[in-house]
Amino acid sequence: MLIFFASIGLNADLASLARGGRALGIFLAVVVGLLVVQDLVGVVLAKLLGLHPAMGLLAGSITLSGGHGTGAAWGKVFAERFGLGNAPEAAIAAATFGLILGGLIGGPVARYLLRGVKTPGHHAGEDASGFERPDEVRLITVPAVIETLALFSVCVFFGTLLSARLQGGALELPSFVCVLLVGVVLRNALAALGWYSVFDRAVSVLGNVSLALFLILALMSLRLWELGSLALPILVLLAVQSTLMACYAIFVTFRVMGRNYDAAVLAAGHCGFGLGATPTAIANMQAVTDRFGRSPLAFLLVPIVGAFFLDISNAIVIKVFLMVMPGA
Repeated sequence: MLIFFASIGLNADLASLARGGRALGIFLAVVVGLLVVQDLVGVVLAKLLGLHPAMGLLAGSITLSGGHGTGAAWGKVFAERFGLGNAPEAAIAAATFGLILGGLIGGPVARYLLRGVKTPGHHAGEDASGFERPDEVRLITVPAVIETLALFSVCVFFGTLLSARLQGGALELPSFVCVLLVGVVLRNALAALGWYSVFDRAVSVLGNVSLALFLILALMSLRLWELGSLALPILVLLAVQSTLMACYAIFVTFRVMGRNYDAAVLAAGHCGFGLGATPTAIANMQAVTDRFGRSPLAFLLVPIVGAFFLDISNAIVIKVFLMVMPGA
C-alpha cells in the first residue's frame, strides 16, 4: 500500500496538477461535501436508532471515506473516550463493508451515467499513461527499475518517519499520506534542481504491480463473518450510507463535474474512495476506461484528491463534528 501511494506521489508533477486548475478545486469541494453529509446522516441515524452519536461517525466518513486505518485509530479513541467497548470491532467491520460495496457500486453507477453520454473510445497509438491502462505494455529498463525502487524506498522511509513525528499532534496524518507527500516533494524537487527526472513509465508499472498486490492481500484478509456480528442498527446505517454514496455520485458528483464522460469516470472513482479506499477508486476507473476509453482528467484528480486532500479534509470534518456533537 505504501509503495502504491509513493507511486502516486512520484507521478504528481505539479505542472500537471496545475492543469487541473478549477476542476481540482471543484472536485475537492464535492468530496468535502460528501464527508459532511456522511457524518451528518450517520449521527442523525445513530440517535434515531438508539446508538451513541459516535457510532454514527464510525459508520460515516471515519471508516467509509477514511478506510481501515482511520477506522481502527478512531475506534480506539471512541472506546476510551465514550466507553464504547465494541467501537474498534464495529469500525473494522464498517470499513470492510465499505471496501466491498465501494468496488461493487462504482461500475453500475458509471454504466447508468453513461447512457446517452458520448464516450471517447479507444484509438490506435494513443498514449496511455499512469494508472489509466494497467494492461498497456510499457518499455522500461533494468536501471530504471532499480532507480525507481530506490525512490520508493526513500518515500516510504521518510514518509513513515514523518508520520511518526506527527503522531499525537494537531497535524497527525496517516503513514500513506506522508509517503505520498514525500513522493510529490521528491519528484518536483529533483526536477527543479535538475538532478534527476523521474521515469514515469517505470513508476506506473511498479505502481500498478503494488496496486494489484494490495487489492489481492486486502481482499484475502477480509473477515466477512465479522459483518454478521454487527447489530442490526449498524447494518441499517451502512446500507443507508451505501445508498447515499450512489445517489451522491449520480446527482452531485456527475452533475457538478460537467455531466460528461470524465464526470462519469470521476463518479465511479468517488464511489471507490467514498466507501472504500483510493486503490478501489483506481480499480473502478480502470474498469470503466478499459471499456469506454481514456479519461486523463479523472486519473489526474482522483489519486491526489482521494489519497491526500481527502484525509486532511476528513480529519478536520471529524474534529468539527466531535466539537459540536452532543455527549462529546
